[in-house]
Amino acid sequence: MAINFKDEAEVKKFITNLGIEYRFGCYSEKRSEVCHLLGDYLEAIDKDYKKASKVYKTNCDEYKYPRSCYKYATYSLLGKGCKQNYHDAYRYFEQGCNLDHPESCLHQGLLKVTKHDSSDIPIDILKGMQLLEKACAAKNANACYYLSGMYISGVRKPDVKVKHHEKVGDDAYEVKKNMEEAFKYAEHGCNLGHIYSCSNLSQMYSKGDGVVKDVALAEKYRKIALEMQAEIQSTKTLEFGQGIKN
Repeated sequence: MAINFKDEAEVKKFITNLGIEYRFGCYSEKRSEVCHLLGDYLEAIDKDYKKASKVYKTNCDEYKYPRSCYKYATYSLLGKGCKQNYHDAYRYFEQGCNLDHPESCLHQGLLKVTKHDSSDIPIDILKGMQLLEKACAAKNANACYYLSGMYISGVRKPDVKVKHHEKVGDDAYEVKKNMEEAFKYAEHGCNLGHIYSCSNLSQMYSKGDGVVKDVALAEKYRKIALEMQAEIQSTKTLEFGQGIKN
C-alpha cells in the first residue's frame, strides 16, 4: 500500500507498524536480519540506545549476524547504550571480522595499532596490519588508506621513545618505510573511491615515490581527487538545502 508521506498521522502509523513488524520478525520468527533492523529502529526512531545495544549484542551472540557484532562493538567503544568497554569493543569487532565483515576488521585492526589513553589493549602492529590487510582485500577503502600511510612513514616499535628531531635506526621500526607497498595500497584505496588515497597517489607519481615518475598520471589522479572533493561538497550543499535530516 502506498504511503502518503505528507500525511503526518499516516506516517506515524506506518512507522509504528514497522516497529511491530520488526519485533515479530525478530522475537517470533528469530530472523537475524530483522533483529538487526529492529536494533536500527530502536536506535534511529525510538532513540533507545540501551535497548538497541541489547538487540545488537544478542543478535551477534546468538545468531552470529556480523553487522550486529560491529554495531555492538561500536556502542561499547563509545559507551553508547552500555558501559564503555574497550575489551568488549575489541572482542565484538573480532567476532564481526571472523564473520568476514570488513568494517569490523578495520576497527579491530585500528585498536591493535593505535594507543588510546583509556585503553589497555596491548599494541600489536603486525597483527593490526594483518587485520587491515584483510579489510582492504575485502574492499574497505579506509583500511587501504591506513596501510598506505603506515608504509609511507614507517611504524616504530611501541616501546621506542624518540626525542623531537632525533634520528633512529631501522632497528627501531616494527614496520620499515616502504614506498612500493605504500603505492600499492594507495592505488587500491583510490580505485575504491578514497579521496586521500587518490591525492597521495598523485603525489607519488609526481615525485616518483614507490613508482616511476609520471607527470601525466600525477595530474590524472590530482583531477580525480578534485572531482571527488567537488562531489562531496555538492552533496553536503544538497543535504543542507533540502533541510530534512533525522
